[in-house]
Amino acid sequence: MPQPSRLPWILTALAVAAGAATLLAMGRRLICACGEVRPWQGQVLSGENSQHLTDWYTPSHVLHGILFYAALALVLPRLATGWRLFLATLVEVGWEIVENTDALIERYRGVTAATDYFGDAVVNSVADMLAMIAGFWLARVAPVWVSVATVVGFEVLTAFILRDGLALNVLMLVWPLDSVLEWQSQLAAP
Repeated sequence: MPQPSRLPWILTALAVAAGAATLLAMGRRLICACGEVRPWQGQVLSGENSQHLTDWYTPSHVLHGILFYAALALVLPRLATGWRLFLATLVEVGWEIVENTDALIERYRGVTAATDYFGDAVVNSVADMLAMIAGFWLARVAPVWVSVATVVGFEVLTAFILRDGLALNVLMLVWPLDSVLEWQSQLAAP
């Protein structure tokens, strides 16, 4: 039996590296302006959110991986897993680049409660890309019910903790609702 090609795995790693290099070339900070790299940043409405390795938005990137796995398995079922992972990584890298453009940062600041958001540090973006890869692999090896439970669980958890999540984030970027913004803004109220 022929060995599977290592090329998609190499290209996946190169895509992540190219994404990081692009973000640096765009002027994104490598690490938090505070000079530290923490494994977790739990303060949501803070200038340090999205500046460390993981935060409350990391679960949404795990969900990206689960959803990309499902979509690619449906659309390209005969394509080898490594190539599907490469395609998913390209989409994730593209999102991290677009998410960190001045236009989208201003969009976040204008239509969400994230008024202190000024983009991701590169270490956070790379960790988000790796979280997507972890979600992709979870969907590949776990029963479907585990993936579904993970999606529902993370969405409920992040909605409860930070009044946000993948679905609410997409909603507020595409079709902002004043009622949702008001509800999210109450998180900051004492």
